[in-house]
Amino acid sequence: MPALIFDCDGVLADTERDGHLPAFNAAFAEFGLPISWGDAKYAEQLKIGGGKERIASEFTPALVSEAGLSPDPEEQAALIKRVHARKTELFTERVEAGMLPARPGITRLIGEALDAGWTVAVASTSAEKSVRAVLLNAMGERWYEQVHVFAGDIVPRKKPAPDIYLKVLADLALDPADCVVVEDSGIGVDAAASAGLTVLVTVSSYTAADDFSRAAVVLPSLGDPGRPFAGSPLRKPPTFAEQGFVSLSDIAQLIHH
Repeated sequence: MPALIFDCDGVLADTERDGHLPAFNAAFAEFGLPISWGDAKYAEQLKIGGGKERIASEFTPALVSEAGLSPDPEEQAALIKRVHARKTELFTERVEAGMLPARPGITRLIGEALDAGWTVAVASTSAEKSVRAVLLNAMGERWYEQVHVFAGDIVPRKKPAPDIYLKVLADLALDPADCVVVEDSGIGVDAAASAGLTVLVTVSSYTAADDFSRAAVVLPSLGDPGRPFAGSPLRKPPTFAEQGFVSLSDIAQLIHH
């Protein structure tokens, strides 16, 4: 059974710059934390898998002292959890307001794969509530329930560790040779490739400079008929370049390559 597995952020929708970043900063402000991430800083934070982990990286002794926070690690962890939960709420509000549309090709390709009897899953280390909101916004009610969602703290290690993809393979009884993963970041590519999976990259706002050497194909987006991707793909079968969008038969070709 062929399977198509998607990362969420940067793949289903370009969620980082207009979704997660403002939600993080708004949550920091609500909790009175002296943290505000600009574009360049956030690009660095994205190299850390997981939102709570990104927040935790800011909890240095200097910040704890400046903000008058408890030095107790358990109390800090509880605060980080509350800040992240609020950030998830703020992010979800932006998704539900229609501020983060699906990227080109996502709705079409997932629909085609499900119609063809493929297994389709989303594998993300973001909060499950956020992932489900993005997926529902991208697919609508018709397809949403047919997509398997793996998200949040369901594995011990987050990307670039392969744990989330290994769990998808185990839980859905998939053969890695029958799967293609769509990712947008270097840490995502490393996670999927380390699980033995073929990876197609659609570059997103913050990832153009990432290392995609372990990916099979690197594209600006999945494209759509009438909305082709611009630019020259790297490491691609010829059809990707000729038609300007990825078809389900292209994905099948990657599986059987």
